[in-house]
Amino acid sequence: MAKSLKIVVVGAGIVGVSTAIWLRRANHDVILIDKDQPGMAASYGNAGLLAQWAVIPVTTPGLLKTAPKYLLDPNSPLFMRWSYLPKIAPWLFQFMKRANDTDARKAAAALLPILGDSLQQHKSLVHGTRAESRVQESSFSFAYDSRKAFEKDAYGWAIRRECGYVPELIEGRAVQEEEPILGASINLLAVLKDHGHILHPGLYVAELAQMFVEIGGQIVQAEVTDFDLTGDRIRAVETTRGRFECDRAVVTSGIWSKPLMQKLGLNVPLETERGYHVLFKNPSQ
Repeated sequence: MAKSLKIVVVGAGIVGVSTAIWLRRANHDVILIDKDQPGMAASYGNAGLLAQWAVIPVTTPGLLKTAPKYLLDPNSPLFMRWSYLPKIAPWLFQFMKRANDTDARKAAAALLPILGDSLQQHKSLVHGTRAESRVQESSFSFAYDSRKAFEKDAYGWAIRRECGYVPELIEGRAVQEEEPILGASINLLAVLKDHGHILHPGLYVAELAQMFVEIGGQIVQAEVTDFDLTGDRIRAVETTRGRFECDRAVVTSGIWSKPLMQKLGLNVPLETERGYHVLFKNPSQ
């Protein structure tokens, strides 16, 4: 058996909690640190999708043409806080440079091994635990108003097919038979089978955190302020509740990882997306 290490995981979202559980199962001494309760940031306000299908990057060819249209349309999903533009401009320049076929395919190839087994990974994580029932198998459907609209997405679907994601197409009245909640304006569904989702992501992460504690892990609610970096090794994590010695540290703090990485002399080019979610309680469909 490998030597047991003292490891601090910074950030108690789904990534941090999952990391902490697997490290604890490998017999390491693990402390999970977050300024909030586990799962109460981005891991709470999300749709719970196990996004195996999400291998197509935003930076596909043609983005440079379509992005300005989105920015000028108040009903589009793209929003810019213009006062932030000077700060984001260097990042945005590098981002848009990658909107080409070569980089898009490179990104898809990198995303596939990360996302492709999402459902199986979550099943493995919770097998035999009380959180097991929250991991659900399901299909994932892309809704279009016409076949022409679907065919406009040919570039992305070609890459998905290369990744093994071949859709079943449902058209006409059969759309509402498949998904009764959809209105008459939707005339085509591209359905991917064997995907999955999480029932109530916030409670899911909270249950995983409790499971981590039950197998000997420790959770500390504190804000990380610095690292004790000696040579190329992190010796301790400094927090608002004191110093935590460690052999290794894992940083899984989402956008807050950026300033933490700067304390380690690393420049990680992260930027935020605006977050939002809608919660339906006891939906009819």
